[in-house]
Amino acid sequence: MLDLTKIGKNLKEKIAEVSETGDSHNTGRIIYSGDGIVRISGLSGVKYNELLNVKGGYRALALNLEEDSVGAVLFSGEDKVRFGDYVYATGSTAEMKVGEELLGRIVNPLGEPLDGLGEIHSEKTRPVEFPAPAIMDRGKVNKPLQTGILAIDSMIPIGRGQRELIIGDRQTGKTAIAVDTILNQKEENVICIYVSIGQKASSLSKTVNVLRDGGAMKYTCIICSTADDSAPMQYLAPYSGCALAEYFMYQGKDVLIVYDDLSKHAVAYRAMSLLLKRPAGREAYPGDVFYLHSRLLERAAKLSAEKGGGSITALPIVETLAGDISAYIPTNVISITDGQIYLESELFNSGVRPAVNVGLSVSRVGGSAQRKAVRRISGQLRINLAQYRELAIFMQFGSDLDAETQKILSRGAKLTNVLKQRRYLNYSVKEMIVLLLTVQSHVVDSVPEKKIGEYTEGLLDYFRINRADLMEKIDPDAEVTEELSKDILAAAEEYLNYSIGDNSQRSINDV
Repeated sequence: MLDLTKIGKNLKEKIAEVSETGDSHNTGRIIYSGDGIVRISGLSGVKYNELLNVKGGYRALALNLEEDSVGAVLFSGEDKVRFGDYVYATGSTAEMKVGEELLGRIVNPLGEPLDGLGEIHSEKTRPVEFPAPAIMDRGKVNKPLQTGILAIDSMIPIGRGQRELIIGDRQTGKTAIAVDTILNQKEENVICIYVSIGQKASSLSKTVNVLRDGGAMKYTCIICSTADDSAPMQYLAPYSGCALAEYFMYQGKDVLIVYDDLSKHAVAYRAMSLLLKRPAGREAYPGDVFYLHSRLLERAAKLSAEKGGGSITALPIVETLAGDISAYIPTNVISITDGQIYLESELFNSGVRPAVNVGLSVSRVGGSAQRKAVRRISGQLRINLAQYRELAIFMQFGSDLDAETQKILSRGAKLTNVLKQRRYLNYSVKEMIVLLLTVQSHVVDSVPEKKIGEYTEGLLDYFRINRADLMEKIDPDAEVTEELSKDILAAAEEYLNYSIGDNSQRSINDV
């Protein structure tokens, strides 16, 4: 007969001899795989946005937590993962490598290098999803972020900690404005992060070369998910960029982050949601597409002095179709941000570049952060442009115009020309003050309209070389005194006589 007591004692001894490895896993198996989506059975206690390890070294993100299965999206290995493969829960959410080591590098949304410059040796990480700063932890937006673009800094100013949307049709110069702003931070002590979402690799390569040539890569990190990358990688990219920006913000530093662009981000999220069998809403986007962007953009803030005083300034880019800013995604993002810079195809094609539509563009915060001198001088700028555009419509009927109306039309046309700016040509604040004072004065009345661009460019060179003493006297944070203003206009008139010569004696009717 079997001695059950003895067998039981032997079993207990054997079990006691087995050392504890502590290597337990929450494990499940794939019951469906296709189109980059996997359904997993057997995983319990998985959290939303948890990172999962799939057999073969692939990673997935848990997005659908259902009663009997978990729906997840694969970051890679779509064609390698099979039915029945094991999946292990990691217990942690997706994280992004952070640290000064990332400056000057090009990485993917998981922090892996793409520039061939070797591994990034940083042990520090931050979760890609993180709560936005509380209301009481925020400070007032009172310091400007200079773009170096006259039309923007004078009429649609951006403050550090603001979210300013750049919106317009394709090929209207949206990325150019963002890249110009990054280039202008060279001496401003601002860390820049450029997030590419679903861009063509060739377009991104051009942007990288421009930043390298401009010496901007030493304070810039590029987080890249190209059109060739999977939808989950494109979905994760802006959150990864924001995690890196937060690392610097909570150290008390100022950060500029560009999301290029959120239209493609929403499309990537829609593709994932439809494949996960989530119900579709307006334009087939899922119901939480507003939350998708609000939880991202609300993380951009100016922290209070008690919290270090750091800031994240966000420049999200949204592409419109045929100028329709009332579409779903544009209206969503407009309602989240603190203003928008609207770029118009008609202006772009007529040679007004940057093609900023001043009527539809607005900054709801930056005015209080604008430099005092610029704010005072540019106060009438919008009104003057609006008057000019209104009168220009009546001019089409060919009616006789009195001298005062001709003067408004002439100055308006010249002002529009002065606001044109070559790509990657940034103005300093003092140069802007000189231009704004001159172009709104009697001096430009004598400059022929065709020569106004040539005149203003030469004027700045003249000030830099011959009147550096006047430039030194300009304090952007104080009002320009009447005496200084007269001296600047006298110097502008001096250059006018030197450059235009006899043409300066022409009447307005001849111009």
